[in-house]
Amino acid sequence: MKYAPSYPSQPFADLAAARHWVQRFTAWYNTEHRHSVIRFVTPMQRHTGEDWLILRQRKATYEAAKQAKPDRWKNRKTRCWDHIREVWLNPSKTNKLEVKSLKLAA
Repeated sequence: MKYAPSYPSQPFADLAAARHWVQRFTAWYNTEHRHSVIRFVTPMQRHTGEDWLILRQRKATYEAAKQAKPDRWKNRKTRCWDHIREVWLNPSKTNKLEVKSLKLAA
C-alpha cells in the first residue's frame, strides 16, 4: 500500500484522514486494479467468479485475432488466459516447493 503512487508523501493529518485514504485505496485495489498474477482481472472479479467468463472471452478474442491475421502471430503464442487455480500472497516454504515442482512438471 505504501508503495502505491497515490500514497501521501506527508503524514496523515489525523486518524480520520488515514482511514479515509485506506478505504478509498482498498476500494480501488479490489474493484479497479487488474492484477497480472490473476490474469489481469480484479480481486472482486476473482472472488465473485466473474473471472471465468472474462478469461474465456479474452482467450476467444485472442484466438480470433490469431486466425484473422496469422502473420502477426508467426512464431508467437497468444497470451495464456487460463484460469489460475490458486494464488498465494505469502506462500509457506512447503507451498513454494509445491508451486516450483508444478512449474517444472508443466
